[in-house]
Amino acid sequence: MSVKERDPLTGHQTTGHEWNGITELNTRVPRAIWWFIGITHVWALIMWLLLPAWPLITTYTKGLLGIDQTQLVAAEVEAGDRYRAHWVARFDAESLDEIRADETLMEIVRGAAPALWGDNCAVCHATGGTGGPGFPNLVDAAWIWGGSDEAVLETLRVGINSQHPETRFGQMLAFGETGILSRDEVRTVASYVQSLSGLADPPAEVVEPGAALFAENCTSCHGESGEGMTELGAPNLTDDAWIYGGESATLFETIHDGRQGWMPAWEGRLTGAERKMLALYVLDILPEGE
Repeated sequence: MSVKERDPLTGHQTTGHEWNGITELNTRVPRAIWWFIGITHVWALIMWLLLPAWPLITTYTKGLLGIDQTQLVAAEVEAGDRYRAHWVARFDAESLDEIRADETLMEIVRGAAPALWGDNCAVCHATGGTGGPGFPNLVDAAWIWGGSDEAVLETLRVGINSQHPETRFGQMLAFGETGILSRDEVRTVASYVQSLSGLADPPAEVVEPGAALFAENCTSCHGESGEGMTELGAPNLTDDAWIYGGESATLFETIHDGRQGWMPAWEGRLTGAERKMLALYVLDILPEGE
């Protein structure tokens, strides 16, 4: 087949290639493509002249516009620092209620607090604040040290059983290991504690001695009715919130061996503004996801 052959329908020359009766036409590149290539080349030349472009031995071509990305980024960072300093000062000066009332500040909390939570708190209390064995659930309103603004901020500041000089101290005695109660007495008082929250309905011959053992050994921290004391960090034993678990075996271990939780003091690690953001995240934002 001759390359000079023309397609009878379009009048274009063919390339001489044919596949299954389909002949390839030797058509021109569309003019729009040439215009596009030309414009992009001209635009590239203009940009080479106006902007930093070509590396030299010890420097680079600066461009006629004198644009310096380092200076631009430094200016943006400086502007961001000024903006941050403005709202950080407000967080430092205002109470949680005042911050709650300002939607602009709360938007900052919603934007910044999840990262703070993920970096510092989620490893123990879980992403959603629901905790786990040995770590309190922070969205069920069962507060060990109190759930007021002041209580949460203080817990964040000084920690629990931490090395902070003002830390909160809380410890469950090892009643069995120290010989205060026998193993049978531990089982009896564990059954009684289960009855307080409705986990179990032990017989009267267990409840009565269990109540006596509870009154003698437990009420000084957990109260006569077992509802706990936030000033001592003693949990409420009448609800369905358990840090270590309310099963018989777990309760036996808790009473026999004791418990001593730990939470780091965030003063010195996080700023006052960051601790307020975390407090608002725990008190206002995490519960919304429940």
